Amino acid sequence: MRSALILFVIVLSGCQGLVDSNNKLARFNAPNSNVSQNFQDDDLWGYIANNQEINFGFNTRIQNHIDWISTQPDYLASISKRAEPFLYLVVSETERQGVPIELALLPIVESDYYPFSYSHGTATGLWQFIPSTGKMYGLDDDWWHEDRRDVLASTEAAIRYLKDLNKMFDGDWLLSIAAYNAGPGRVQRAIDKNLKEGKKIDYWSLDLPQETERYVPKLLAIGSVLKNPALHNQTLTKIKNKPFLEAIQLDSQFDLALIAQWTGLSIKEIYSYNPGLKRWATPEDLPYTILLPQEVINQFSDNLAKQGNRTKISWTRYQVKKGDSLSLIAENYKTTVDQIKSANELNNDLIKLNSYLIVPLAKESEEYYSLSEAQREKSRLNINKNSEKKVYKVVTGDSLWLIAVKHDVTVNELVRWNQIAPSKPLSIGKELVILNEDKKKTELAKIMNTGIDINKKIVYTVRSGDNLSLIAQKYKVKVSEIRAWNDLNEEYILQPGDKLTITINVVNSNLS
Repeated sequence: MRSALILFVIVLSGCQGLVDSNNKLARFNAPNSNVSQNFQDDDLWGYIANNQEINFGFNTRIQNHIDWISTQPDYLASISKRAEPFLYLVVSETERQGVPIELALLPIVESDYYPFSYSHGTATGLWQFIPSTGKMYGLDDDWWHEDRRDVLASTEAAIRYLKDLNKMFDGDWLLSIAAYNAGPGRVQRAIDKNLKEGKKIDYWSLDLPQETERYVPKLLAIGSVLKNPALHNQTLTKIKNKPFLEAIQLDSQFDLALIAQWTGLSIKEIYSYNPGLKRWATPEDLPYTILLPQEVINQFSDNLAKQGNRTKISWTRYQVKKGDSLSLIAENYKTTVDQIKSANELNNDLIKLNSYLIVPLAKESEEYYSLSEAQREKSRLNINKNSEKKVYKVVTGDSLWLIAVKHDVTVNELVRWNQIAPSKPLSIGKELVILNEDKKKTELAKIMNTGIDINKKIVYTVRSGDNLSLIAQKYKVKVSEIRAWNDLNEEYILQPGDKLTITINVVNSNLS
């Protein structure tokens, strides 16, 4: 660690600053700012509406999505509330990389601009990166931090990926966006098939998965609605065309409780602006970039100057000696067994002689860090077991499929409720949340207690005896909505095995 703490402030309106050796924040104009200065509109939504670039022919597939949005008067208002902290950052990155501004709307389609969103396919974050694609684009996941949920890192990576796809598909943005959803291989196979059959190879002519056939029209529909929200029954909340957050590069590991104390932000706000954080402190790999509201930067700087070069976190590396136990180590270091187990990912109290432990000394109790990965896990398990929810402990020979069959749920539900990768082996003794069918929606809200209601898409497999009316009643939606979401005409007859996309309003239970 350097003798003097250096803190760099990247002000996303085009000015930068740094902390000098006396820990005083000095700002100056950056001659080579990476952020666009071309914004003209006062409202970011208006700026996006007025600067769209992707050319397309209007058709019924787009109109179906517009019609659905028109039946949901609060849809874009709720999106706007979640997007407000991040939209300027995303729009700035689209302009920095020279891509169509419509791509700033893609997180609406992917995650409803909710960075904690987590799908059954282990995709997560605003841009819903899966682990393999994330790694290809430099998004790492370690004990402290998940880059796929980090707003700055994932946005930069997602737009690079989209640019690569655009080169692959000869500048066709509709094909590129489709490939972002379905994968480039799947889109290329559809193109090859049409070429062999002498058919057109534009996006609208390809035989693609149902989800992908709805994916692009939804994006285009949102862009169209933004041009005249009132016409489509939307009251759009204005987002100021200026930075809400500033990116601060930290050259020291910080306890999040200290940041909360210095800025006056709640711990939940810090996690919400920095959803990549998994623990009670910023990562140990330095430097680390954290996002904080502009309005608290001066306050943060003043407190930093008062703190001087003293460490911003307390922890140590301890070698286990003969006779040691977790309780004894915790007592000696004035910490708790739970904190040591959390820091070292221990499933039990057993420790090995001569092994090393990281002994964290958090400023506050573990419960204080309410949106850390450990606390989200506890919230899901919810020790107060009741008839509406079961906590199942994994035993030898278990698999997700066997557990799902035993409890009459789906593997996707187990993955979603417990934030686990379906391909990763289960550890013996791991506890899994299992919800009763008729209590799932209310329990999801209780489990997460985030206070964020969002629309989430599920894929329903049609069973023998199903009809649209029964399915609509089951999920408390309208038959007309199911038809619109799935591009079904009045004559279409459901068949067992059909896949239907259904949008339901739930509290997202997958914050990992």
